[in-house]
Amino acid sequence: MMTFSYGAALIVLGVAFWHDVKSMIIPNWLTASACAAAWIYSVFTGGVEGVLKVLLGTAIGLLPMLFLYVLKGIGAGDVKLFAALGAWIGAELIFQLFIYSVLIAGMIGVVFMVVYRPFFQRVFTMILSSVLPAAAGRMGFPRVWQQGTKFPFMLAVAPGAAVAWYFY
Repeated sequence: MMTFSYGAALIVLGVAFWHDVKSMIIPNWLTASACAAAWIYSVFTGGVEGVLKVLLGTAIGLLPMLFLYVLKGIGAGDVKLFAALGAWIGAELIFQLFIYSVLIAGMIGVVFMVVYRPFFQRVFTMILSSVLPAAAGRMGFPRVWQQGTKFPFMLAVAPGAAVAWYFY
């Protein structure tokens, strides 16, 4: 029973990763259908106890992420994704996934802050000009970093999921 739930969660994570990296949007059709499927699956396989577990998993996946959404740290798709994943994998594992994902996102944020600073921009341009002199004038500092430090949260969730599943 748990193997099917983990497999379903892995598929949802993979599709969400692809969409988030491609467009920085996790579609509602994915999160809503994943959550509904988990609830329906729990009714047929776990009865009343299964429904209580899926509701608890959904709530534990939703509430901490809702707090981050209110602080404008993540998007609404991430909140709905964690609710759907919580429905599939349960309260304990979704909380671990949340903790690992936030820690990894913090590490990515620190790297972006260090790299985004003007000093490191100059160093990067200097290194680029010594390695590829012709390209340095055209390319300069990578465009994605010039736009700010936003990044798809799934870049932290995917390794967070791997760590959570490894230690669970």
